[in-house]
Amino acid sequence: MVKILYLEDEKAIQEVTHEYLKTLNYDIDIANDGLEALSHLQKNTYDLAILDIIVPYHSGLEVLEKVTQTSPNTKTIMLTALGSESSQIDAFDRFADDYIIKPFSPTLLLKRVEAILRRSNTGTTQQGLNVLSESFQVYYDGQSLNFTVSEFLIFNAMYSSPKKVFSRSELLDILDPDNLSVNDRVIDAHIKNIRKKSPKVLIKTIIGIGYQYENI
Repeated sequence: MVKILYLEDEKAIQEVTHEYLKTLNYDIDIANDGLEALSHLQKNTYDLAILDIIVPYHSGLEVLEKVTQTSPNTKTIMLTALGSESSQIDAFDRFADDYIIKPFSPTLLLKRVEAILRRSNTGTTQQGLNVLSESFQVYYDGQSLNFTVSEFLIFNAMYSSPKKVFSRSELLDILDPDNLSVNDRVIDAHIKNIRKKSPKVLIKTIIGIGYQYENI
């Protein structure tokens, strides 16, 4: 049976969502605050954690970091009223698998839960490279490479256009179209990190031009 940790401090939302999740026969542990969520994580292993961000004692982002550190196979969905792009990027940079903004449709939440659990099941068995654009994740032989959002955006651009050689400036435009806060040497740092995290060479250097996806 699928086991889910659900962190939510608003009782009305908690009760409705819990009832919907129960229709799929999931085993659900409810946490009313971050401290209770961390306590559950010490005692149990979960297939999925659904986390509100603004909760008492420890935020959902702190709980997310704990999940990532102690249970990397647990999938995570952030379910929150924080809808800004920066909040979403922050969550994905901490390896959240999905992000849903309140108010939300409980029916659509169930579909997202089913989809993420289905990807989890296939991800553990699929061999070779598996790029999941909707969740900013890359797997190799079923293991997540744990790319940050910036690393994923760089890699996915090259993966999607395998014959193209990307200059630093082109990759820079993908990360920061206005070129306000990133210099081109940051691209080199991201490429270095992608290579360190990858079991095989996924990106090759084209001397004097830039970088290209290495078809494996």
